[in-house]
Amino acid sequence: MNMGTAQRAMHGAWSRPRAAGADGPRPRDLVLAAVFAAVSVVEGALRPDLEWRAATVLVTVGILPVLLWRRTRPLASAVLLTGSTAAFALAHAVAGIEPNALVATFVFLTVPYALFRWGSGRDRCIGGAVTAVGLVCSSSLGSDPIADIAAGVAFMGGACLIGALRRERLESRARLLDSVRAREREALARDLHDTVAHHVSAIVIRAQVAGADPARVTESLGVIEREAQAALGEMRSLVRTLRAPADFAPTAGLPELARLADPGPPKVAVRIEASGELPVVVASTLYRIAQEGITNARRHARDASTVDVSVAVDAAVASIVVHDDGAPVRQASGGGHGLQGMAERAALLGGDVTAGPDPDGGWTLRAALPLGDR
Repeated sequence: MNMGTAQRAMHGAWSRPRAAGADGPRPRDLVLAAVFAAVSVVEGALRPDLEWRAATVLVTVGILPVLLWRRTRPLASAVLLTGSTAAFALAHAVAGIEPNALVATFVFLTVPYALFRWGSGRDRCIGGAVTAVGLVCSSSLGSDPIADIAAGVAFMGGACLIGALRRERLESRARLLDSVRAREREALARDLHDTVAHHVSAIVIRAQVAGADPARVTESLGVIEREAQAALGEMRSLVRTLRAPADFAPTAGLPELARLADPGPPKVAVRIEASGELPVVVASTLYRIAQEGITNARRHARDASTVDVSVAVDAAVASIVVHDDGAPVRQASGGGHGLQGMAERAALLGGDVTAGPDPDGGWTLRAALPLGDR
């Protein structure tokens, strides 16, 4: 790694923003602080090896409020915790007393955890340095500094590492969901392009007919109006989608969904109860959800003999249910990229997707998509 790369890495680590979602104090933080305050009092009263019994309990209880703000103020919490413990260890050393911490102080490991889970790059760098210096200073005042430092590094370092890994995992999952969401928006935009291009082509042709044959102007205007209204209806259903790439894939709808029926194994049965035309994006979404449900059943359902796909459409909602009769022991993970994509796609249309095991056995995928004005 050259000097420029190292500088960029250091700058990136320092300028990294805080993690999203930090809030507090939460009710459970108050409960946690109250519980460990009571535990500290009881432990202080029962332990015979504490030289400064009252002072140790009071200092421990006095530091407990840092738990309330460890997420919203991770750096301040870490500095306050480190400074307090170092000062108390120094007071013991000056008095010639071996420092003894309460077992309840293990709860303070949530502070370095929160520092690396929620803190910014600046918080991490400064807080980590302060914690390390405080750890060395406090441990060096004991009778066995090497062992104390090793234990401190193991516990404090482990808490920091767990916090950092937890943050990386959650942020990686968030990036994955953003990628899935972007792909589904692009797919919806491609579907929108297909149907709008069809309607606009009809409008152009009718306009050309009207220009060439004045006697057919009234008829052409009626067709132009209907096609324009249909195109606008499709566009309204996708106002939040992204612009599609230049190449477009064919749009699949209810006819293609019906052709998903298969003699198996497992047998795939498809029932469609729909009257009238569906918006193209809704029909294509139903097809993709059915396709995903059937694929998952074939891959994951144990001993499944039948996959039932049922589509029902009324005036307000188009719904689909994909159910297999496989073994009921399969657990719901919710982590499949395909299912996440279908959930994002449905959410863009104002609908929802749920999936999970049935009490009577098998696995069921359900989705509902609002139709609005058709």
